[in-house]
Amino acid sequence: QVQLVESGGGLVQAGGSLRLSCTASGRTLSAYVMAWFRQAPGKEREFVAAISRSGGSTVYADSVKGRFTISRDNAKKTMDLQMGSLKPEDTAVYYCAADLFSRWTERITDNYGYWGQGTQVTVSS
Repeated sequence: QVQLVESGGGLVQAGGSLRLSCTASGRTLSAYVMAWFRQAPGKEREFVAAISRSGGSTVYADSVKGRFTISRDNAKKTMDLQMGSLKPEDTAVYYCAADLFSRWTERITDNYGYWGQGTQVTVSS
């Protein structure tokens, strides 16, 4: 099993940047596909970005492509999400997720078995 803890959320003005981190404990992180999801008030949790087990391949939701960058460091057991050119519509609770068996391109929430508790990101206009 793996335990996930997010950090780095906060309040930022539109156009600003923020870096989220997800720290894992437990089993070897390189065994897991990892991803970021987000959930805005009144909306379903949605896919943001995913990264392959080695970190060599990434995939993004169209809404964040070109603005967000996902990365991971398996030795440090961390995964980051660098967010830039933030918009008010990026406001949400951001969750990191991991799974042993999914494809690295997996975008479906139910196919991730491990989740962090979430960190709030608020972008003011």
